[in-house]
Amino acid sequence: MNSLGVAGEDYAAQYLQRRGMQILERNWRFGHKEVDIIARDGRFIVFVEVKTRNVATSANDVITQSKMRFLVEAAEAYMMQRGREEEIRFDVLVLTVCRSGGYFADYIPEAFR
Repeated sequence: MNSLGVAGEDYAAQYLQRRGMQILERNWRFGHKEVDIIARDGRFIVFVEVKTRNVATSANDVITQSKMRFLVEAAEAYMMQRGREEEIRFDVLVLTVCRSGGYFADYIPEAFR
């Protein structure tokens, strides 16, 4: 992963924690792919796809059908491996690097079902 992506995922984890989420896993591997962040938010286990960009991008542009399928399969595997029974949710967090050095966060809870 490049330094932009690593910095973005670090920021994303802090962002989610400030929203009251408990980070359970980062960069959880499933096959040859990975889930960026898995967190607990109340009664939900949340699978978060994080995208960090230098140019503003919408969540619709970063979450493809194949990415959605992968996240659903990974979520099912994670829940079975960990013996978890909570409800699951799929969120997307698109971070755009600001000229001031921070990030603009476009957070979409329940981005797809």
